[in-house]
Amino acid sequence: MQTIPETATLLNHQVTSVLVIDHRLTASYANAAAAQLFGLGSHRLRQAPLPEMCEQLGMSTIQLERAVKERQSLTVNTATLITLDGRQHAVDITLVPLELENAASQQPLSLLELRQVDQQRRIHQQLSQDAQQQAAQYLVRNLAHEIKNPLGGLRGAAQLLDRELADPQLKEFTTMIIEQADRLRNLVDRLLGPQKPTPHTLHSIHEVTEKVLQLLALTLPQNIRIQRDYDPSIPDIAMDADQLQQALLNIVQNAVQALAGQRGEIRLRSRTQHQVTIGNIRHKLVLELSVTDNGPGIPPELMDTLFYPMVTGRDAGSGLGLSIAHNIARLHGGRIDCTSTPGHTEFTLLLPVLQQPA
Repeated sequence: MQTIPETATLLNHQVTSVLVIDHRLTASYANAAAAQLFGLGSHRLRQAPLPEMCEQLGMSTIQLERAVKERQSLTVNTATLITLDGRQHAVDITLVPLELENAASQQPLSLLELRQVDQQRRIHQQLSQDAQQQAAQYLVRNLAHEIKNPLGGLRGAAQLLDRELADPQLKEFTTMIIEQADRLRNLVDRLLGPQKPTPHTLHSIHEVTEKVLQLLALTLPQNIRIQRDYDPSIPDIAMDADQLQQALLNIVQNAVQALAGQRGEIRLRSRTQHQVTIGNIRHKLVLELSVTDNGPGIPPELMDTLFYPMVTGRDAGSGLGLSIAHNIARLHGGRIDCTSTPGHTEFTLLLPVLQQPA
């Protein structure tokens, strides 16, 4: 007969955050999902009342205290939980009184469950975005190939003409044609971007981030400060380091451009998440690398098409950086999420650490 795991082990494998709280809203137990949701260790979560462990709990503290004291059940749908690091989560909250032996002689305890619903929204949004972007990329690829063929002929004709011309002033025009043809070819190549997975080898994600920051340091304005918040325990990941470096560089450069002309901060944060669904595959362990800036934010009308080719909110932008970054993440079995409000824009790169689906 197969042995059933202990209750704590079972709860730690739950995707739903589970806490046991008393009438003061202090937790005596928190599972792994709760620690991950609040961004705090289980021990830390038990040191103070729950409202002190976040900026916004998503429901009335008084109402929650009363429900625990009176051993009542409580349900709140789609509440906004804001953790101490400023991250917002949409959660369904359920409170159920714990029926314990000798409950009359003990302080009342309740089981508090917080189920993230923003992840389901992100999964749906990702699948929709992937389908739309793949259609857009298919169109762009066909268009790019149609452009490259006559462009090559145009450049070749200009080169032949250049050899026949003796007048230096006339050669200026053929040189201009060749230069502009090369510029268009480079643009088309960038539009096409990487299309197939390349060989992956094990690398530390922090090696990639540090290389990006080294490149950035050469041109980083003095008004912008870089903050690092790394988890050194993250294992190496199978990746194309050059591609991921390019993807991350595109995201960080976007943050730098968003802070143009103002004092600001860019924070790179690495963590791991358990039991995360990317596309239609659930992964046991996933790397979460976020790039956050305190700039003006992304216009709401751009959010749904942010990763499409040629979509940009800047007059001088090409609209290719985020599209390429999104495609590189897809080729690594990952995804990029974005949340943005004035003063807080966060791009989050999610990559499987363990390639086998859970």
